[in-house]
Amino acid sequence: MQAAPLQKSSQPQRSNATATSSDESFVETLEYKRFVEFCDACRQYRYIGLCFGPPGVGKTLSAIRYSRNEIIGKVDPWTAELSIEPLLDTILYTPSVINSPSRIDHDIRRQREMLAGFARRPLRRESQAALVVLRARDEAHRKANLDKPLQKRTEVSSLKPMYLEAFTGFAAREKAMADPTTLVLIDEADRLRMTSLEQIRAIFDEGGAGLVLIGMPGIEKRMARFPQFYSRIGFVHEFRPLNTPEMQVLLERHWTPSGVHLPQDPLLPEVTAAIIRMTARNFRLLNRLLAQIERVLAVNGLHQITSDVVLAARESLVIGQV
Repeated sequence: MQAAPLQKSSQPQRSNATATSSDESFVETLEYKRFVEFCDACRQYRYIGLCFGPPGVGKTLSAIRYSRNEIIGKVDPWTAELSIEPLLDTILYTPSVINSPSRIDHDIRRQREMLAGFARRPLRRESQAALVVLRARDEAHRKANLDKPLQKRTEVSSLKPMYLEAFTGFAAREKAMADPTTLVLIDEADRLRMTSLEQIRAIFDEGGAGLVLIGMPGIEKRMARFPQFYSRIGFVHEFRPLNTPEMQVLLERHWTPSGVHLPQDPLLPEVTAAIIRMTARNFRLLNRLLAQIERVLAVNGLHQITSDVVLAARESLVIGQV
């Protein structure tokens, strides 16, 4: 008797799996470590770097992880009490599809000011605490003067340090603080036109920070058409898909995207081989396939991943021919 075909989910079911990284699901692969070395070199030598790779290999997630960009959205640089160690020193900027030089300049400067706000926050807290004490001291001195004879009263200005001197000193220290931004990552750099690239070059020429452009294969050839920009590129990095041994290790360790839960039974060799073949070692396709496998298992009430389950999940996705 032939087994009944596996059912596919007829309606999209909600899943917590997302395309963003998290501490639990992010895997520091060999390619990520190579990306880190590349970014560190661009930061150290203040060069322009060019990173390119096919879609879905993890370029954006690696940039988010490296820059710790997720922290910025969670913390108010002016009022939050969360301490950030080490301080943020990398900007991750994604230009809009329709971008202009003025918009790019505004957005990047705003992000740099935000990072500067994080860096200045400890000094601002110190100054606020110190100035509150001095203000209370001066007020207490004024009240005490009211109970003294006129000839025995003393001016508030005789107290050291003076409030104004302390305020001026803290302001000078804050102004002297260096810009913490030492690297600017620009994702989706393929969207940049010539005028926008000229603005990026102007920002880079101001000095103080390295620059990394992240895009699709072919961006390096496109940049070659802009000699003034291309001559400033110091490093080129190709972000490649996972290698087969790394992919096998991930599957053996039952790695899943955030929010996806699969059986912990060991995978059969043919199942592992099928997943590697169908995803072409692409992280994005692996995420989508594993999420769909979870749905197929739930719909059919199964508790083991088989080749039929993987095939049914594959047929529900648009991931090209295999």
